[in-house]
Amino acid sequence: MSIMSSTHPITGRITKPLVAPSILSADFAALGSDCEATIAAGADLLHLDVMDGHFVPNVTMGPALCASLHRRLPDVFLDVHLMVTAPTLYVEAFAKAGAGHITFHVEADEDPADVIKCIRDAGCTVGIAINPPTPWESIEPWLSEVDLALVMSVNPGFSGQSFIGDVLEKTKAISQRLRDDQRLEMDGGVNLQTVSDCREAGCDLLVAASAIFGSEDFATTITALRGA
Repeated sequence: MSIMSSTHPITGRITKPLVAPSILSADFAALGSDCEATIAAGADLLHLDVMDGHFVPNVTMGPALCASLHRRLPDVFLDVHLMVTAPTLYVEAFAKAGAGHITFHVEADEDPADVIKCIRDAGCTVGIAINPPTPWESIEPWLSEVDLALVMSVNPGFSGQSFIGDVLEKTKAISQRLRDDQRLEMDGGVNLQTVSDCREAGCDLLVAASAIFGSEDFATTITALRGA
């Protein structure tokens, strides 16, 4: 089985859109095998949706699961998405567990500048995320300080929700303000019907959950999500 190299996909040169399976839709009883299979099928990295039951109405995974995946797939890049109220409380533990990148929400109850510094100090690249109702201007003061902007195209909490098309306009606005060395990530309802709109809006990192793990052929789905 071919496993991706340990180069950094967030800051590395990207010549094609990247596809990140969200393990939230994997079979947790066969998580290692499921994740291995997506990487072998062409996925570029793995996306871990971390929820605290407070910021969003669900509880998902913690650093121990991240560490287990890192041990099983040590060369696979782990993109951790913190949907939590107090992100700085989680950063060090996930960095030690093998996270290469950590994204936090601008809506969290902490100063974004403090969270950005905390993530950098932990040795990870940094992303800032916004929920569907949040105007893009809320992240503008920090765009130059991060490596990635993440637009939620569903209200966070659960996998399998329908894509909210209204977010595409602010996605385009953010895309126009990013440098060439910054990435634009879409997360939520990304599937074969919605992905072309995401790419056209400027997204070069596409998170897909049920669209990948619910498909019969990972490789065909990942190739189609990436596009020509």
